[in-house]
Amino acid sequence: MGISKRALDIPPFIVMDVLERAQELQAQGRSVIHLEVGEPDFDTPEPIKAAAAQALAQGQTHYTHSLGIKPLRQAIADHYRARYGVEVDPERVLVTSGTSPGMLLMFAALLETGDEIILSDPCYACYPNFVSFCGGQPVYVPVAEDDAFQYRPEEIQKRLSPRTKAVVINSPANPTGQLLTPERMAAIAALAPGKSGPPYVISDEIYHGLTYEGEEHTILEYTDRAFVLGGFSKLYAMTGWRLGYLIVPPHYLRPLQKMHQNFAICAPSMAQWAGIAALTQCQKEVERMVGRYNARRMHIVDGLRRLGFSIPVTPQGAFYLLTSCAHLDRDDYRLAFDILEKAGVAVTPGRDFGPGGHGFLRFSYCNSLENISEGLRRLEGYLKGGCRAL
Repeated sequence: MGISKRALDIPPFIVMDVLERAQELQAQGRSVIHLEVGEPDFDTPEPIKAAAAQALAQGQTHYTHSLGIKPLRQAIADHYRARYGVEVDPERVLVTSGTSPGMLLMFAALLETGDEIILSDPCYACYPNFVSFCGGQPVYVPVAEDDAFQYRPEEIQKRLSPRTKAVVINSPANPTGQLLTPERMAAIAALAPGKSGPPYVISDEIYHGLTYEGEEHTILEYTDRAFVLGGFSKLYAMTGWRLGYLIVPPHYLRPLQKMHQNFAICAPSMAQWAGIAALTQCQKEVERMVGRYNARRMHIVDGLRRLGFSIPVTPQGAFYLLTSCAHLDRDDYRLAFDILEKAGVAVTPGRDFGPGGHGFLRFSYCNSLENISEGLRRLEGYLKGGCRAL
């Protein structure tokens, strides 16, 4: 039919298949508890909405500079200085329509056909798809549940090759909710160089601010040979605003800018002005949301452990946990859809996150304590009713 191979070959984002089936069931009158998607259930804080309304009233409805408005880029740099003690030149910041377009631009700038990107296994479902779409080759490093799904730097070192361009880290992580220790981050930043020099580190920091135990760190504390992906969707409940950013090595900025000019022109103007308010006016609102996420985290962890799920290391951040379901059914895909159909609880099959996710389920706690309690009650009924045990 003339469809390109890259369009035919890209895998589905399975969590969206789960969500869409759940929505079909709801349209039929079924009740569904959503524990699958990583979207905050909170409304965007009022100062952000007010800033957007003010921008609209002032006529800020036109194209902006392709790198983003200078006040927002400066606010991002100020945030990194205040939060992490690192100096970021605003001229290294590219504002994008969410982190996903930024990721696509970044991998397009980094990769020639056959170049390699190191990923943890499991990892965020879309990383390998971006890499492959841009002509690269994902190289997986298995991580273990009882080691908090953290990279072991020595295992990364074994997989470096002359084609390795970068190592992707994500802390706090999707799908595991775990943090990388400062020691392991420093070791990753100091990996021995290959023939083409040391690999870049790509640090996906979209869940920064959503940390309940331990402390998050930016890769820029350890190296400047890095790309940082950040955004506003998760911490500030701004998923629909489509606002993210890249912090990049200086020599990459102009190539990225040219692609952004061609493919997107700029991020939405009003959302950019709203982003300044998010960074500068919303600390109290963020603290309230984080406190409620933390209560949900402990509730769902305790509830799942009570139901027989193994969670050796309590997740420390984001709003996810990944737990083995092999004692129920080794086919996590079949199990997730069976739970949805029979119990009305939507969860994500672990295979969405790579080969190492097979036999696991991801639970998101972006839902109220009441709904999480109801989801656990339904799951208990499902288990008592005789689920698959293969």
